[in-house]
Amino acid sequence: MGAYILRRLLLMIPTLVGIMAINFFIIQFAPGGPVERVIAQLSGTDVSATARISGGSSDMMGTGNDASGGSGGGADSVTSKYRGARGLDPEFIKELEVQFGFDKPPFERFLNMLWNYARFDFGESYFRDIRILDLIAEKLPVSISLGLWMTLISYLVSIPLGIRKAVTDGSRFDVWTSGVIVVAYAIPGFLFAVLLIVLFAGGSFWDFFPLVGLVSENWEQLSWPERIADYFWHLALPLTAMVLSAFATTTLLTKNSFLDEIRKQYVTTARAKGLTERQVLYGHVFRNAMLIVVAGFPGAFISSFFAGSLLIETIFNLDGLGLLSFESVINRDYAVVFATLYIFSLMGLLVNLISDLTYTWIDPRIDFESREV
Repeated sequence: MGAYILRRLLLMIPTLVGIMAINFFIIQFAPGGPVERVIAQLSGTDVSATARISGGSSDMMGTGNDASGGSGGGADSVTSKYRGARGLDPEFIKELEVQFGFDKPPFERFLNMLWNYARFDFGESYFRDIRILDLIAEKLPVSISLGLWMTLISYLVSIPLGIRKAVTDGSRFDVWTSGVIVVAYAIPGFLFAVLLIVLFAGGSFWDFFPLVGLVSENWEQLSWPERIADYFWHLALPLTAMVLSAFATTTLLTKNSFLDEIRKQYVTTARAKGLTERQVLYGHVFRNAMLIVVAGFPGAFISSFFAGSLLIETIFNLDGLGLLSFESVINRDYAVVFATLYIFSLMGLLVNLISDLTYTWIDPRIDFESREV
């Protein structure tokens, strides 16, 4: 098992390099960039400008205005690369390129980025004057809360429900629960979130739940039981909106997996030996049927942790990693974009490895050591 784990860890290196390379070189051909964003802010054409340039945007604006009157032919060659840069001091443009690292060739920038990321040195955000690791740590509690609790609640409900549906296949319970699950799956999470706000968060009916933040402003003054209650009070609506559609896939997957195993010969043999239905179900069927459910855990976790929470974070005013990644792309904060991409990809690869190792815990007959990677 040790050799298998080592091989998987070594294979993560080219996988990460490939992911970063594809995204890095796509960005090179994408319109806009951090330099263009600063120019748009200085020229007043960036209506969404909320960023702060390290060193002070007012100082930069002064540099550009002082030299805008006659930069000569050299200005055209420097500023023609950027839309809206005409009239700005070419030296100022060069300073921006140096600040953002665009004074180097793309391949050299890419190699420098990989070397820094290998040492977990992600630098600072282009526009926020904060280390990227500190920025991620600041947003992490929201994403951990949403992703972790959603995944746990979904699996804790879906697996027992799927088993019950498999045992009572074709019964009235199976039919009506399937109908409820399919309807819940068809409702978009963000639409259900809006409905919850209208009903329970001061929309048009009751005002039971808060809409801002993960905890209340007076959280530090609360006792530990009150802090726990306040924490889940803030999470109640977002988690309800996210979990609703998450039940369907895991529940039906569990049911179908158990049905496939229940119909196999070894189950008939176990029953013929006089084992109780519970012994057959949880002593023999469970570990075989749960393999496919475990296989889907990494994707479900990563999806709920990062991508799936973007709309929910926006609707409920929760400042998490999903919203951070989206805003970084919109604001052309490439330092944050690539750092979060690297961290998310690495976490996804590690979770997949943990999932494979969980197979051997559920079913010791599986031996990854003997198969080729």
